[in-house]
Amino acid sequence: MKPEETIDFHIRWAWAKISKAYNTEAAKNGATMAIGYVLLNIDKEGTPSTKLGPRMGMEPTSLSRILKSMEELKLIKRVADKSDKRIVKIQLTAKGREMREVSKVAVMRFNSMVYENIPSEKLSTFFEVMKQIHILLENKVFAEQLN
Repeated sequence: MKPEETIDFHIRWAWAKISKAYNTEAAKNGATMAIGYVLLNIDKEGTPSTKLGPRMGMEPTSLSRILKSMEELKLIKRVADKSDKRIVKIQLTAKGREMREVSKVAVMRFNSMVYENIPSEKLSTFFEVMKQIHILLENKVFAEQLN
């Protein structure tokens, strides 16, 4: 089987192109695509760091590294929860909120470009297929098939 005949080749290929475009855009603002992604997943009132990783499908060590760099860039701050001091919420700073808007605009521009150039019925099928792949992977069907 040739690489271009595999499903994962096309997913990786598209993601590499999307990632490069987002990173190019983010670099103009001194950020990365990963930082933009985290910014878009922090609620206005703050989000516990323990909920961020699962929400984004990110490993704790990767998330910790990104949060540390975001803190150094003064995009976020860590704040103890008022009702339960054991919980630490990640909150956006004013600079973080500005950068979040920049990230949001980039995502909206990408989505507009896709929606304007690909018919809705094809996008609907794409979303159905991606959802099914997600379900298969969540249910560990892939791992079971290998054994």
